Amino acid sequence: MSGLDLSRRFYEQAVRPLVSGVPHSAALLGEGSEVLGFDDEVSTDHDFGPRVQLFVPPGFDTTPLDLSLRKLPAWFDGFPVVYPDSDRHGGRPHHQVEVTTAQAFFVGQLGVDPADGMDLADWLLAPTQIMAGLTGGVLLHDPLDLLTVRRRALTWYPDDVWRYVLAAGWLRVSQEEPFVGRTGGRGDDLGSRMLAARVARDLVRIGFLLERRWAPYSKWLMTAFAQSALADQVGRYLRRALSATQWREREAALCAAARHLADATNRLGLAEPVDPAPRRFHARDIQVLGAERLTRALTDAISDPQLRALLIRLGHRPDGPLGHLPGAIDQAVDSVEVLTQPNRRRDYAPVLGLRA
Repeated sequence: MSGLDLSRRFYEQAVRPLVSGVPHSAALLGEGSEVLGFDDEVSTDHDFGPRVQLFVPPGFDTTPLDLSLRKLPAWFDGFPVVYPDSDRHGGRPHHQVEVTTAQAFFVGQLGVDPADGMDLADWLLAPTQIMAGLTGGVLLHDPLDLLTVRRRALTWYPDDVWRYVLAAGWLRVSQEEPFVGRTGGRGDDLGSRMLAARVARDLVRIGFLLERRWAPYSKWLMTAFAQSALADQVGRYLRRALSATQWREREAALCAAARHLADATNRLGLAEPVDPAPRRFHARDIQVLGAERLTRALTDAISDPQLRALLIRLGHRPDGPLGHLPGAIDQAVDSVEVLTQPNRRRDYAPVLGLRA
């Protein structure tokens, strides 16, 4: 049984009868492989069991709820109801029915309440893995729209923020795509392979952006990408790039994957189309997409005053340098300790060019 199915059955059969007279919403959102739907039998060896979140209105006295939940059964569908979860209750054994408010839960995950609106800093400081957990999972009961209104607000970036994050993604590709051939040509095959994997990861994340899907964290990145419309074509080239024994073959496969994604970028109509054909890197015998051309086209199409001001602060000029465009927090920072902690993410706002 999947964790989402277990949560649904647990709520319907064990939890809901105990809280039927209490106004609430119920769901399984946030952290956990089961929230993304990717859990399997291996997932059950730790931090796994029947789990659900109950969301009550602000100011509601939860004491009666806490007393009612003491009547939960000891076991449900073959799983103990009281069990340790390293992320909750200090790792002590406890039932995993979390009682909170929607505001507190979303603020705890994002650092802001999306029901109040999302400004530019809120979007850029929100890792896609957090957004995937808040918009995925399972919504079990929401008669007051406590969760629906917040999940709807997080459906996707506003168009100009989308352009900016996509532009930053293509800039990341442009900064390393020639190194695959440069290291390979110097005989550093291991270095070329490592760089190919880095570029491939950035291309996959661009694929998520193109399909308006929040990318999960690294463990499930390719599992989720395999479900995308781009997976067959792009995945074929990426597999070829990462299994190639010759750097020329590796370079050609990455260029083919990048070309396919550049075509998809053009089809979105977010910016003026760019020729997706690979080209020589300066005068060297190295082939690249020239991904910075997509960065230029996308930033040229941004009209939002806040984003235009951000671009200027970052050194971007319409007819001059592209500037330093770090993009969103998980394009600039790759630390679990930062990406999973809203307060630490806020500390990195200046790195993104955001004003305090």
